[in-house]
Amino acid sequence: MAIPNDYSLFNSTSSSYSTTEIYLNTSLAPSAPPCTDWPHVPMTVAIPAIYIVICVLGIVGNALAVWVLAHASASRRTVANTFMLNLCVSDLLFLLSLPLWAVYYYQGYNWPFGRVACKVCGVLLNLNLYASIFFITCMSMDRYLAIVRPLRSQSSRYPKRARLACTLVWVLACACSAPALHLRDTHYSEEYGVEVCGIHYPNRTWRLTVVLMKMTLGFLLPLFVISCCYWAIGRHLLADTGLVRMRNPSRAPNMPSFKSPESKESCKPERPPTPCVCPGSGGGRPLEGRGLERVLWTVASVVLAFFLCWFPFHCVTFLTVLRDEGWLDSCGLHWTINTFIALTLGLGFSSSAINPVLYCFIGNHFRGRLTGLCKGLCARLEARGEDHSQKRGSFSTRLSSFSRKLSDLKDLAIVEPSA
Repeated sequence: MAIPNDYSLFNSTSSSYSTTEIYLNTSLAPSAPPCTDWPHVPMTVAIPAIYIVICVLGIVGNALAVWVLAHASASRRTVANTFMLNLCVSDLLFLLSLPLWAVYYYQGYNWPFGRVACKVCGVLLNLNLYASIFFITCMSMDRYLAIVRPLRSQSSRYPKRARLACTLVWVLACACSAPALHLRDTHYSEEYGVEVCGIHYPNRTWRLTVVLMKMTLGFLLPLFVISCCYWAIGRHLLADTGLVRMRNPSRAPNMPSFKSPESKESCKPERPPTPCVCPGSGGGRPLEGRGLERVLWTVASVVLAFFLCWFPFHCVTFLTVLRDEGWLDSCGLHWTINTFIALTLGLGFSSSAINPVLYCFIGNHFRGRLTGLCKGLCARLEARGEDHSQKRGSFSTRLSSFSRKLSDLKDLAIVEPSA
């Protein structure tokens, strides 16, 4: 087993072997031109710091989301909440392994945790990459059905079916992560004196298959489905609001409505249009003005966050494939890949901390339930404190009573002999 000739992928100024591929045959390893004029960017401190920040924020946000969603009443266990709960669990599983990757970077890409931990952390990384994106796609499709097709989807949008869909997502994500479990392993580099945790591809066919599957199933196809769903949602909301304003001109600003008694008697009452209501808003009011603007901004932020978090990483991955296949080869390309592969991967990891904010904390009902749970927890803690103080007070009272009785007995014992 040999390490590729491109050692710049390995040193302390570039990316780690958590994303570096190791070839079993040195003849398959791509050649690396000398790039001495390009500056090295140190990563052994910056990347661990970024990972720790993502880990802390993500664990706090996802743990709160899981706490609220798991304590929801039966009426609140909707399809959307089922997908949200599974998404938060997926992010939590991965975030628990993120400190190990931070240590890996900090120690100069040395893996001190053993072979089993290397495989487990690698699987959790890939499992989260696929599962989180699949759950976001399912949530986007559910929002499309709830807003654009509310009547037709009533018979199919049940929590039981959502749980079945979540099971299928987990199975599919595990199947997509199976190559990582099989190929990722530890390897000791005698030249650099470190234990590497990397993916060992037998040949380029394996590598191309895994990389293309990751780019297609883990980014391009979900991005297409999510964009189509939210484009249809935005178009539906805008068209529905425009229809409401056309049929109700009295609501439009600076447009007075003139009605005569004759027209009131002769014209039949027109059926009002069905207002578009945002699922989970808790009311039957149509989305107009600031309400519609807020929904559209939320929709745009979801798509934009997904794109910004994962597009740079997949773009750098694609450039890596072009370089390794010999289609592109330059010092600038090597420097770009070696410098930004770790940063873009960290940007993708940040989606685990952003997801609960976008899908949970923005909603008023979620914040209300979180506030209610916090108040209930504080009330229980106060009740326990009062109960504890009452017990202490009762114990102090009994102790003082016992002390008084003991003092009386002593006085009695002193008085009796003198008598």
